[in-house]
Amino acid sequence: MSCLLLFFYVFVMIKSPHAATKIKGREAESLLKWKESFDNQSKALLSSWIGNNPCSSWEGITCDDDSKSINKVNLTNIGLKGTLQSLNFSSLPKIRTLVLRNNFLYGIVPHHIGEMSSLKTLDLSINNLFGSIPLSIGNLINLDTINLSENNISGPLPFTIGNLTKLNILYLYSNDLTGQIPPFIDNLINLHTLYLSYNNLSEPIPFTIGNMTKLIRLSLFSNSFTKNIPTEINRLTDLKALDLYDNNFVGHLPHNICVGGKLEKFSAALNQFTGLVPESLKNCSSLKRLRLEQNQLTGNITNSFGVYPNLDYMELSDNNLYGQISPNWGKCKNLTSLKISNNNLTGSIPPELGRATNLHELNLSSNHLTGKIPKELENLSLLIKLSLSNNHLSGEVPEQIESLHELTALELAANNFSGFIPEKLGMLSRLLKLNLSQNKFEGNIPVEFGQLNVIENLDLSGNSMNGTIPAMLGQLNHLETLNLSHNNLSGTIPSSFVDMLSLTTVDVSYNQLEGPTPNITAFGRAPIEALTNNKGLCGNISGLEPCSISGGKFHNHKTNKIWVLVLSLTLGPLLLALIVYGISYFFCRTSSTEEYKPAQEFQIENLFEIWSFDGKMVYENIIEATEDFDNKHLIGVGGHASVYKAELPTGQVVAVKKLHLLQNEEMSNMKAFTNEIHALTEIRHRNIVKLYGFCLHRLHSFLVYEFLEKGSVDIILKDNEQAAEFDWNKRVNIIKDIANALCYLHHDCSPPIVHRDISSKNVILDLEYVAHVSDFGTSKFLNPNSSNMTSFAGTFGYAAPDKG
Repeated sequence: MSCLLLFFYVFVMIKSPHAATKIKGREAESLLKWKESFDNQSKALLSSWIGNNPCSSWEGITCDDDSKSINKVNLTNIGLKGTLQSLNFSSLPKIRTLVLRNNFLYGIVPHHIGEMSSLKTLDLSINNLFGSIPLSIGNLINLDTINLSENNISGPLPFTIGNLTKLNILYLYSNDLTGQIPPFIDNLINLHTLYLSYNNLSEPIPFTIGNMTKLIRLSLFSNSFTKNIPTEINRLTDLKALDLYDNNFVGHLPHNICVGGKLEKFSAALNQFTGLVPESLKNCSSLKRLRLEQNQLTGNITNSFGVYPNLDYMELSDNNLYGQISPNWGKCKNLTSLKISNNNLTGSIPPELGRATNLHELNLSSNHLTGKIPKELENLSLLIKLSLSNNHLSGEVPEQIESLHELTALELAANNFSGFIPEKLGMLSRLLKLNLSQNKFEGNIPVEFGQLNVIENLDLSGNSMNGTIPAMLGQLNHLETLNLSHNNLSGTIPSSFVDMLSLTTVDVSYNQLEGPTPNITAFGRAPIEALTNNKGLCGNISGLEPCSISGGKFHNHKTNKIWVLVLSLTLGPLLLALIVYGISYFFCRTSSTEEYKPAQEFQIENLFEIWSFDGKMVYENIIEATEDFDNKHLIGVGGHASVYKAELPTGQVVAVKKLHLLQNEEMSNMKAFTNEIHALTEIRHRNIVKLYGFCLHRLHSFLVYEFLEKGSVDIILKDNEQAAEFDWNKRVNIIKDIANALCYLHHDCSPPIVHRDISSKNVILDLEYVAHVSDFGTSKFLNPNSSNMTSFAGTFGYAAPDKG
């Protein structure tokens, strides 16, 4: 017997190394063959994949210490471009983890992926895979995690997925899956996380989902689900997150959704739910986020909610709820957002709300609230947005609001506020939007409003304001929309308004104003209705009388038209002669220093045009400020443009993007170019780089933009010192800023504008780390044969310095 054991030991010692070597050779051969299917750039990323021993130092490969076989392949986010077709999965018998997340893989998920019988984790997320999920995935019975999210996978969920009884996590969100959740989903008895959001799944949720009692997170938002939520969902007592947002559900919300006392996040917004707010939510102290907005919920909510020590976000807007605002909200110490707008709430704003000192946003607009703004709200020192518009609130605006230093939006429109507007509102230096319209305010516009340096929207219309318009408002260089209509303002519009280069929309109608309108774009393009019903405004605007000068004063009497005609007849020939002489002199002078150019080069009707500017003056100012585009003012160079920093005589700093128009690169469609630039100057958003205008000249063609001091995110990340200051809070805020910009472009522009090239190079930061999306591809206007031609869809903004 001992001899037999000795023989067996010797046999194993001799054979095992040979078997291991053979397996390693087969694994290496398979992976090298897969590598050869990639493009050259991807091959270079796997330069360590050489020889026949993948366990040595191959990128992304981990081997089992005992068997020396590959048990893990992790090639996350390295830029691979290719397919999975040529990878022989059967040659990896011991692999337990396959992670190819965030690459550029395309093609289908091959059927032979089901040959990795030992696999526990499969992650192919954030790629460009398409086709259906193969039936063979049901062979991977040891899987505990599947992540195929953020691809283009289509078709229904395969029935074989019911074989994966060991599965804990299933991520299939952000694909094009269709059909229904199959009834056999309850076979996945160990599943605790199921994410199916952002697909095209439909039909009702199967009642069998109630058998998946280990579910902790269930995400079904942004699909096309219909009908009622099955009552069996109340059996999921371990649920921490249930997301039903943006579907077509009807009927009542689940009554006992928090029966287990563990629910932290419940979102059922943007559906057609009716009935009452579930009673089980009142004592659901585990809640952190609750979103029920944009449904048809009804009922009295005065006592529907309790005290939630962990609640961070609450939104009930756009329903048919009534009752009063509960003082209990003031006891929710971690609450950052409370939104109950567009309902039928009555009563007053409880002073107890002032105890919710972590509030960032309070939106109670469009209800039937009465009484005064409680002075206790001064304790909400972190408040960013306060919206109380369209109620029946009265009294004076408490001066204590000045203590809300973080406010970016204060909306009190359409109430019954009276008295003077508090001067101290001018101390809210972060305000972007101030709307006090449709109230009973009287007195003068506070001159302190000239200190609102970043404000973009100011609406004081529909009050009883009197006196003159403060000249200091002309200092509001970021103001985009100004509405002073329907008041009793008198005097002239301040001449300082000519410096309001960002202003795009203005309404001063129904006042007692007189004198000339400022020579800026906002007034020039304003509809006549925005200027009429005043005492005597004049200007070169259709519908207004032209201004004339007499004794240093402006008049617009009709009799002055005779003098204008006489002067035109008298000075016309002389003026024409001077223009002809000037143009002749200009071309003679330039021809002496430059080679002869074909005549068609000079067939552009307007040599330059910069909106909101005196074109000739600004052209000369920019040439002077950049010293004729000297390199010492250069801040970036790219394939089709150079970017210069220019400080104008007014002190304003702008970015000038000078296009590289070579002799063989004519502007292929000048009309389209000017029309699109005109359209782009209409677009204003705090998270989009502002385009002030353009200049088109035979010597220089450039665009004028807002200058942002911090530069691009790409530059900051490459600088160790700046990157260290660029903490995660700032980065998260930047992501929010980008999302706001894209939401504006996609949903608030008509037609929608698609950027198509969001990257760290195209996100520019100001001194406060507020992000501005840029580089919308003006190169599309170059000749289609140019090597710089790209095919963007609607673009504007100056590029990051390293993008040019």
